[in-house]
Amino acid sequence: MSAESTEMTATRTMAAQTAPRRRSGASRTAWMHPRVWAPTAIVFVIVGLLWQLVALTNPYVLPTLGEVIASLLEEPGMYWLNFLITLQEVAVGAGSAIVLGFLIAVIMSEFEIVERAVMPLIVLVMVTPVIAIAPALVVAFGFGMLPKYIITGIVVFFPVLVNSLAGLRDVDPRALDVFKTLSASRWEIFRDLRFPGSMPYFFAGLRISLPLAVVGAAVAEFVAAGTAAGLGSLVTTSAAQANLAVTWAAIFMLCLMGILLIMLLAAVRRRVLWWSEKDVSAR
Repeated sequence: MSAESTEMTATRTMAAQTAPRRRSGASRTAWMHPRVWAPTAIVFVIVGLLWQLVALTNPYVLPTLGEVIASLLEEPGMYWLNFLITLQEVAVGAGSAIVLGFLIAVIMSEFEIVERAVMPLIVLVMVTPVIAIAPALVVAFGFGMLPKYIITGIVVFFPVLVNSLAGLRDVDPRALDVFKTLSASRWEIFRDLRFPGSMPYFFAGLRISLPLAVVGAAVAEFVAAGTAAGLGSLVTTSAAQANLAVTWAAIFMLCLMGILLIMLLAAVRRRVLWWSEKDVSAR
């Protein structure tokens, strides 16, 4: 082999070794390029201008953005307190549903008869409007936080269950044959093959479930009357008083909560799935 060929081979090897580092560095700075953030910024500016136009011409339809911001700045403690209450409902309700949904998915993946027995009942509950269930939960469990936890959990449970079950069953047959050839136990197959392989699907389900958890908590506060606390309760009470600034400020706080949860999920996913580049769409 000539010296030129040897040098070219070495150059290609070095390029292959340094390419991942260059890509990772580029991905960290890609958001700084105007082509990434400019389209979103332009859309938000246009929406803000249209909002202001409607608010100025129809003050009984929308408040101006200045009025919304002023409301947030005048009573930050009120919004923060209600934000924490709604966040508690999301954390407890969604957290319980996520754990329960994944555990049931594990049982169903291991015992198909359980899926045939339980899945129709789960589907029946999921297709029932949660607004219709909420009053019955209030009658059964009172006017405390428990009905709100249950309603939030119902909204979150099904996407987590379905995606986790799909991930646990989406196993490479060749890898499964290798494990069986090595006489691996059912626990070893789950621990070393099914569980790691299901994580992209699990996080895809969370990407859908967490925003739904905010919706579920707000709906629970709309319907499950009782303690007048939480952003959903703030929306209903302020709307009944025709206080549009407070109503939309509370809605913006709900949006902020959803955005923060999505950002937190993305950060956790990068940490947990550092070994996987596969991004699975939620089912």
